[in-house]
Amino acid sequence: MAEQIEKAYQKQPTIFQNKKNVLASKRKERRYVRSVGLGFKTPREAVEGTYIDKKCPFTGDVSIRGRILTGVVAKMKMKRTIIIRRDYLHYIKKYNRYEKRHKNLAVHLSPCFPDIQLGDTVTVGQCRPLSKTVRFNVLKVTKQQSGKKQFQKF
Repeated sequence: MAEQIEKAYQKQPTIFQNKKNVLASKRKERRYVRSVGLGFKTPREAVEGTYIDKKCPFTGDVSIRGRILTGVVAKMKMKRTIIIRRDYLHYIKKYNRYEKRHKNLAVHLSPCFPDIQLGDTVTVGQCRPLSKTVRFNVLKVTKQQSGKKQFQKF
């Protein structure tokens, strides 16, 4: 059974739940899971989990199209949404030098990535607008290197 933590009943719209039992055998819980393509693997938690998220690219009805970006997790204070920071260099022609700049990007985080932390590098894919500011979905999480401080991009 799916996790019922919201006031409204949560279910996947592509799964019919009232199938008649013919032989009264123990049946496995059915779950809609798909591959987003583009070389990204479907997480094990998306296949074996019980969460319901209609904005998840693996179990929901959101397709990934457009840009694929990477960034570092900066804030995790919202429910199922994180802020990632993208650093880049901007060239100043007058001084013949570069300056550091950054952009923050609001990204939907599916429950299939339960152990994400601040500082992790995430790969995100563009999708339809999910809210006023969210237009990207997390596709892959790369853990931060633990131990001594390493060289970073900037």
